[in-house]
Amino acid sequence: MDAVKEMIVEAGSASGPASGMSGLTGRVLVCSGGRYESQANAQIRESIMDGWADCFGEDNVTAVHISAAASSIRVLKPTIVFAIGSYLPESTYFGEVCREAKKIGAVTVFWATEDPYEQDANYRIADDFDVIFSCDRWGHNFYQRERVFHLPLAASPKLHYGEIDAKSEKTIDVLFCGVAFTNRKDIVRNLLPVLRDLNIKIVGPGWGELGIGFSDARIEKSQLVELYRRSKLVLNLGRSLSFENKRFVIAPSTPGPRTFEAALAGAFQVFHEDTHEIRRYYSADEIPVFSNRVDFERLVTTYLDNNDLRVKMARQAQARTQAEHLYTHRIQYALRVLKDEGLIG
Repeated sequence: MDAVKEMIVEAGSASGPASGMSGLTGRVLVCSGGRYESQANAQIRESIMDGWADCFGEDNVTAVHISAAASSIRVLKPTIVFAIGSYLPESTYFGEVCREAKKIGAVTVFWATEDPYEQDANYRIADDFDVIFSCDRWGHNFYQRERVFHLPLAASPKLHYGEIDAKSEKTIDVLFCGVAFTNRKDIVRNLLPVLRDLNIKIVGPGWGELGIGFSDARIEKSQLVELYRRSKLVLNLGRSLSFENKRFVIAPSTPGPRTFEAALAGAFQVFHEDTHEIRRYYSADEIPVFSNRVDFERLVTTYLDNNDLRVKMARQAQARTQAEHLYTHRIQYALRVLKDEGLIG
């Protein structure tokens, strides 16, 4: 667990959400949202807001759409301007926001939550912000500037927590919810000889063509916790959809937010790994991994009919998330970076 211990130090989660954050003063303005912002990104923004509120108090944190950010800075006079999300759309222009922030001496921070899929466009923010955080460990190395740090996404107790009931009926053997990106389809097609003998529910745009057990339906995040509760194994398949990632062709490394969200919801996940970075966040006793059909079949054999073991591991993953992988922990780490860089007192 040395890698996990490293993550604890890195993310600044040593002793709970309020650790080392007492005495914080000032106002934080959180801004995001382009013309085509997805519902998923809107929920991430809400979760990040909760993290800031835990550190500064709800009355001192305000969220605005990017279109209103510059005028809000003039009125609210924030200490920190914290922009999040995508920097790719033309409608997401942060230059004016940062200029207004600098006029009043506010610290400007951007958290890129879509890395590395938009990496070729990071020039749009590279010169504007005092500090940039990237959600991807490998991708953060490709910013050609100083003060760029890795900050993974996380989970929100308000949106994602679910009680684990060891006696709840599990009617789904294997669950996956998400868009059928090409890499995900390739993985699932390889697993079909195993999946065909199971009661599966693979849901999301693009899956319906694969037949029984597959559906093109969209599942709201509010419905996911209930699906997790009814499922024995929850597949965790990363995405590979690069909008602007042709210059360096950066392979994603850090687990996406669904990993942390599902763990907090009490799901028992089986994680498809391309790298070993999952072990920075969860141990093998919390989230097992597979990289091919043989590995996956072994996991099915080991866990599908062992409810007690699945519940035990799901509880351990949930506890790990509560202790280390909430958005409050991420904001704590961001604040420590700002302090270490001499940007805040």
